[in-house]
Amino acid sequence: MEAIANLQEKIAGVTTTPSQSPSSHSAANLPLHAGPPRAPTAIDKLLQFFQVREPGESGRRGIHPLQFLRITLRSSSRVSRVVNVLWPVVPAAIAVRWAMPDNHLVIFILSYLAMVPCANLLGFAGQELSRKVPHVMGVLVETTLGSLVEIILFMVLITRSGSDGINYIQVIKAAILGSILATMLLCLGLCFLVGGLRRDESSFNEAVSEVGTGLLLTAGFGLAIPTVFAHSLDNRPGLDAAAFDQKVLEISRSSALLLMLSYIIFVFFQSRSHHSLYETIFIEEEARDTDEHRERQHNRLTFSEVLLALAVSIALVAVIAIVLVDQIHFLVTERHMSDAFVGLILVPLVEKAAEHLTAIDEAYDDQMNFALSHVLGATLQTALFNGPLVVVVGWGLGKPMGLDFEVFDLAVLLLAILTVGNFLRDQKSNYLEGALCVIVYVAIAVAALYYPNPPHGEVVASGGGH
Repeated sequence: MEAIANLQEKIAGVTTTPSQSPSSHSAANLPLHAGPPRAPTAIDKLLQFFQVREPGESGRRGIHPLQFLRITLRSSSRVSRVVNVLWPVVPAAIAVRWAMPDNHLVIFILSYLAMVPCANLLGFAGQELSRKVPHVMGVLVETTLGSLVEIILFMVLITRSGSDGINYIQVIKAAILGSILATMLLCLGLCFLVGGLRRDESSFNEAVSEVGTGLLLTAGFGLAIPTVFAHSLDNRPGLDAAAFDQKVLEISRSSALLLMLSYIIFVFFQSRSHHSLYETIFIEEEARDTDEHRERQHNRLTFSEVLLALAVSIALVAVIAIVLVDQIHFLVTERHMSDAFVGLILVPLVEKAAEHLTAIDEAYDDQMNFALSHVLGATLQTALFNGPLVVVVGWGLGKPMGLDFEVFDLAVLLLAILTVGNFLRDQKSNYLEGALCVIVYVAIAVAALYYPNPPHGEVVASGGGH
């Protein structure tokens, strides 16, 4: 270190003395580099990108079973720790499914409850992984992993044949819009509500809210095109019904591809071209964390343990999803529950449990930018990627999965987007706005509960009005 200090003094010309010879004097003033600094290569950038950030350092390597169990059970918040009490329900749900396959109501209740801790583990593993990568990429990773439950449920539903009298495609369509509504109204409303319990107002950056609001309007417009087309031309005299339904399906598939392209552009905008803007916002947000002192004392998972948690949670989510979907037929036919209520309310609540818990905890800790990023990110991923993805998968499977929705579902979605956009406009929130969002969601749930089903065995056509 002393030699380095002397060298720096010589470069600055501070330690020049009369006894120095011309050769030594000229040598002392030589630059450290003969040429301009070397530009970082692609490999350097890749290594820097995957370098673990200090908040994600665990100080350990490999897998330590006891430490792994202790950290995962403690989870990241009080609410998550309470949810972990439901872990005994997971083996019970699987056991009852195979031991008493005819007890459908018990199987549904147990599997519905079992999905919550599995989704919570998946969300916690995503949260641990997000701390090890740059802030913006961390939010994207955490949001994507939180949406895996939804993707798995959609894939299980789209593979069902519908021969048992249940139109699973209609359930998926309702679940797409229901997921958006649950995140945008219920989760955001609870974030505003819990944030308002500790402070008069919570503020957030306009870059997060404006981009999210604009994309929500774009997503709503894209999702509305097939429905508006179908219902504006439906029952027109001389129109061939089969050909018309095929046109609606083709429009839905084209819209799905365009929406997925919009999501890719959004991810590039957030992670590459405007990365520094969002990075600055999230760094400032970390400084506002009221639980920061406890977070620093909280041990982290190693990278190997994160991968183990992801593998275990994804496997359990897939198994529970299959068990859960198998009971939808019983709910609709025996319990006379509407397809709209199952798809619009029940499925979205359980598939978004991890995202909701994470966002609410962040809002409680006065990290409203993080909470809003998770809420809007999860909403946009459903509208721009997960929903269109199931349309593309159905296309490959030869299923008539489209984006033509019931008018009731689409109307409440567009009204919800306008309502939330108005609340986000001033970059401030309070408990009143949160309570109003929750009340609106409850009103939609009540209407969905009484929404009538089509006659059993009738498959609703693509146009939605047959």
